[in-house]
Amino acid sequence: MQAPHDTKPRWERRKDARPQELIAAALDLFVERGFASTRLEDVAKRAGVSKGTLYLYFENKEELFKAVVRENIVHVIGQAEDSVAASTDSSVDLLRAMLMEWWRHVGATKLAGITKLMMAESGNFPELTQFYNEEVVTRGNAIITSVLKRGMARGEFRSVDAELMTAILSAPVIMLMMWNNSYLPCDKKDLDSDAYMSAFIELSLRGLVAAPGAP
Repeated sequence: MQAPHDTKPRWERRKDARPQELIAAALDLFVERGFASTRLEDVAKRAGVSKGTLYLYFENKEELFKAVVRENIVHVIGQAEDSVAASTDSSVDLLRAMLMEWWRHVGATKLAGITKLMMAESGNFPELTQFYNEEVVTRGNAIITSVLKRGMARGEFRSVDAELMTAILSAPVIMLMMWNNSYLPCDKKDLDSDAYMSAFIELSLRGLVAAPGAP
């Protein structure tokens, strides 16, 4: 027999829900529905709290979205920045590891849906677009650029335009994220994302690594 307290609305049993629970629920709904179609009452319901409880932590949907991005994607970027700054590995190994770690922690997870959301809805929400560009795109690109410049300074990479090469390296990863989140459900072919990433990285390194004895 079900206990009487189990028949209460879920939010009544979890009034003390932490902000992290709201952020997790918001991430799920933003990825499933997009920004415009996600309602705060639905976020609260999925987190098991009242809508009023949600407003104790987040003023509006825009602030909730920013919290989702900061708690998840920006956090990963911060860790990558620290790892690059502390690394004693070769620039070849560092670039390989950095791209694969980004894929494992963001590209291959539901967080890739946030990138899809921004590409689809950025024109309708300029403030969020500026926020995402400043805290995610600009910082993420800066990490890649810094590794490329590090490699050139150490003679490990040939001389290239680091900013241009950053854009070139980013594009196939973004495409794979979009493929997995938009096209793959309708495509019968099985795409091995890890194999894709490995092949892409090795191909890129073949073009970047300096020839032996090159100045």
